[in-house]
Amino acid sequence: MKELQDRIVADGQVIGNNILKVDAFLNHQIDPEFILRIGGELATRFKQEGVTKVLTVEASGIAVAMAAALVLKVPVVFAKKKQALTQEGDVYSAPVFSYTRKEHLEISVARCFLCPTDVVLIIDDFLAHGEALNGLIALVEQAGAKLAGAGIVIEKQFQHGGDPIRQRGVRIESLAAIERMQPGEVIFASDENELGK
Repeated sequence: MKELQDRIVADGQVIGNNILKVDAFLNHQIDPEFILRIGGELATRFKQEGVTKVLTVEASGIAVAMAAALVLKVPVVFAKKKQALTQEGDVYSAPVFSYTRKEHLEISVARCFLCPTDVVLIIDDFLAHGEALNGLIALVEQAGAKLAGAGIVIEKQFQHGGDPIRQRGVRIESLAAIERMQPGEVIFASDENELGK
């Protein structure tokens, strides 16, 4: 998605060699019209799959998941990172390690929101090491639901998290695939772009 690549180049910030900060439009401040276009593109790629639910993990994936779900006309379910007092004990859960926060989490979804009859599209903002995506896939599997695939806004291919997931036969659609990056430069898998020049 060229518009997304251009926005990463214009507004993104590379920290070290593996962190991409996109707070200006995706992870802290949200550009609603742009997010609707991103969600719409992901929804279009999976529109023939009979999706009945969109699944993400709180919090950065929710806006894009909602945008995709609006197009697909299905509910959004988001996995919680911490179980709230209002959440009943009857949940699907999976362990996830957050490299960004350097902490182990147990994501969970109430069983009543994922059913064996569901066809689930996973949406997330980033795919790097694959921890969050593996956790979400585990929730779908626990529910006995069908996995349509995963729609990812930005994939950091150089961290190889998507490789073993694709080898398992999971369809992953990434709108911006980054081959490598360093401060001032982001190289996309399909072409070359420099950040901040």
